[in-house]
This record gives sequence, C-alpha cells and structure tokens, in this order.
Amino acid sequence: MASLWLLLDLLLSSSAEAGKLLLIPSDGSHWLGMKPIVEELGRRGNQVVVVIPEVSLSMGPSEQTTTLTYPVNYTKAELEANLADQLNTILSIDISTDLAKFQSFIISLDVLPMFILRNTEGLLFNKDLMKKLQDYNFDAILTDPFEPVGAIAGEYLSVPAIYMLINHPCGVDTLASQCPAPASYVPQAFTHFTDHMNLWQRNLNLVRTLLQPMACGRMFARADEIASHVLQRKTSMMEIMSRAALWFLRFDFAVEFPRPVMPNMIGATVSQKPKPLSQASLLQCVNFQ
Repeated sequence: MASLWLLLDLLLSSSAEAGKLLLIPSDGSHWLGMKPIVEELGRRGNQVVVVIPEVSLSMGPSEQTTTLTYPVNYTKAELEANLADQLNTILSIDISTDLAKFQSFIISLDVLPMFILRNTEGLLFNKDLMKKLQDYNFDAILTDPFEPVGAIAGEYLSVPAIYMLINHPCGVDTLASQCPAPASYVPQAFTHFTDHMNLWQRNLNLVRTLLQPMACGRMFARADEIASHVLQRKTSMMEIMSRAALWFLRFDFAVEFPRPVMPNMIGATVSQKPKPLSQASLLQCVNFQ
C-alpha cells in the first residue's frame, strides 16, 4: 500500500506544488474501491476532480474533492432495472462444467457492452464539460477501464493514464500491456482453473487465450468508433490503453497465482479505515460470546 501512495505522489506532485488529478470512476464496487484513494489524495493537498453521471447507483460527492456531473438519458429506476436484468442473465447461466463456464464467457461479451457504454457518449460528446476539463490542465487521470469513457477522456486530454481494475472480462490489462501470459500456466479469468491444470483444462485455457483479442474487439467495438470520432483519428481501446502510465491491479499478489506482470503493474489492495465499534456493538459481542 505504501508503494501505491508513493507512485501517486510522484506522478502528481512536484517539489513545491500539489498535483491535479482527474478521476472518472465506474459505478458500484469499482467506485467504492477507488474512493479511499481519492479522499486520501485530497487530504494530502492534491486537487482532485471527480466526474460522474447525474444518475448512478453509488457515486456522489466525496470529501476533499470537486465533483462535476453530466446529464445521461436514463433514470435511476431504469438503471437499476437494467442492471438487475443483466445480472439475472449472467447469473442464470449454468457454470457447473468447464464448457458451461466457457459459454457464460461468450454470453457476457454480448451483455456487458450495453452496460459499460452507457455513459461514454454522455460525457465525451458534452463539449462544454470537456472544454472545462481541458482548462484544468490535469497532471494525470485515474480511471477504471471497465468503462472505456475514462480512457478515451484521458487520451483526449493528453494526460498520463492510471488504470485501476480487477479481472477485466476480456483481459484487456494483459493484452494492452503485452504482458506474457503462457496458456499452459496462467489461467484465464473466470475459468476457475489454477496454475496446475490437466490436459483438458490446458486446451480449454489455450482456446480462451487465443480468443481474448477477439473478445476485447467485440466488447469495445462501439467504444472504438466513439474514440475514433472524439480523437479525430482511427484508433482503438487497445491502442489507447497500451499507453498506460500505471496499472493498479486490485488484488494482493501474495494470495494470487504467480504470473508475469509488466514493470508498470502493481498490486493495490485498498480498504476503508475501520471505524471503532459503538458501545452497543461491543455489548452485543460480549453477549454473543
């Protein structure tokens, strides 16, 4: 955890001044994982600007930050219903066998793009807000590449991109960074394989590894079109993310299967500082014992 703060401070701060950080988070647990970092950077004197949609499940103003919002074409009720429908689709899939898990991966490639693209046009096509972000002259952007909006915005603003994620569905962190991932040794996400695979599992993992570039292309097809339009040049999410300054992988390497990583990838487990128990909670614990 100490290395995380050190790297962020080096990116954002000069010898005499605090830095300016743009944050474009994803909703839900993605935001909850970023929030402690954001508030701590604000407490350390950095200027942190958080950009979120007007409608969300969990995002809102946080301490020590400036929050900017942009309009979207859905209501909170529609967002909740859409998310519940997508989750039901994914969770209803049988994953009792290796082939069933592979099928669930293919289905997720059709379900997830509708979810991860919902805010992309709302922010990137908002000319007034994008001009306002340009005027800030940010030193870096911290975003979750689960949604492509932050990565595209960082490329548009020409600022170093810091990505924070955990197990992207198509393994974009491995592909974009050209990180070695031998199929006979490194299990693909959501296969539930270990680093000790039998011959059948190795073959299935090889197929998944070979399909990863196509899977990312399918997930980001519309995002690639939006990025090319916004940046006024032919590009792709894979190309944009290949220029990441840092990847914060939200897990502890000490409890993960050993695998190769690139020099700009670090494990970053972040949690809220625990609050002291109230007197009532302490009494309940004593009575329970």
